[in-house]
Amino acid sequence: MAKKSVWSDNRFWQRTAGWVTGFASVLLIWLTFDTSAQISMGTDTDLQNGVTKRVPGPTVINYKIAYEFNKKRQHEIPVIGGMNSEGTSAFQEKEKFFGRDDWSEEEAESLLHLGKLASQTKNCMNCHTLLGNGGYYAPDLTKAWLDPAWGPEGSMQAMTSKETKEEAMAEFLQNPSQYPTHARMMPNLGITAEEAKGLVAFLKHLSSIDTNGFPRNFGKIQGAVNGK
Repeated sequence: MAKKSVWSDNRFWQRTAGWVTGFASVLLIWLTFDTSAQISMGTDTDLQNGVTKRVPGPTVINYKIAYEFNKKRQHEIPVIGGMNSEGTSAFQEKEKFFGRDDWSEEEAESLLHLGKLASQTKNCMNCHTLLGNGGYYAPDLTKAWLDPAWGPEGSMQAMTSKETKEEAMAEFLQNPSQYPTHARMMPNLGITAEEAKGLVAFLKHLSSIDTNGFPRNFGKIQGAVNGK
């Protein structure tokens, strides 16, 4: 009687399938826990101690946020509270946000929550993209806070005649029809002053999230990286 090949042995394949399934299950569980830790929001204590989190705490609105190319990772990363050549925080430089740089964790969290709810009720993702989700009819807002157009020398801040980036963004959100910037004009959504403030806080927090260089084309905008 000829010896049966292992490759045609059903028991071999059943055992192999069992081992592969078991290994894949263990790997999936490990990746789930690792991912949860990676995307969990940081705290105010983390920010004060210069601890880098992929999703910083709400009080990140109290800090200056820069964007710098990281040689090791080969893409741009947010740098909170200052920056150096390695793309890490060199010091904790604060930045006033609507006249304050001392927003408490509770206040900042409440403001971000309001902004998130406003983005949902106004259906921002019908036209815009946030963290890879949404429409492509209007600009991606993932790194909108870092867009040089809203900076001191940017066209948007000049157009609104506001002294700060956050005030310019809030003004535009409340009265978009007064500032036509594109053929695809943003409609007036009836955004209140408080909702606008929350939305700007939400956008600033979004820009501080380490998205592994997403969106890829943002780093090519002149002035978006290293302030150049």
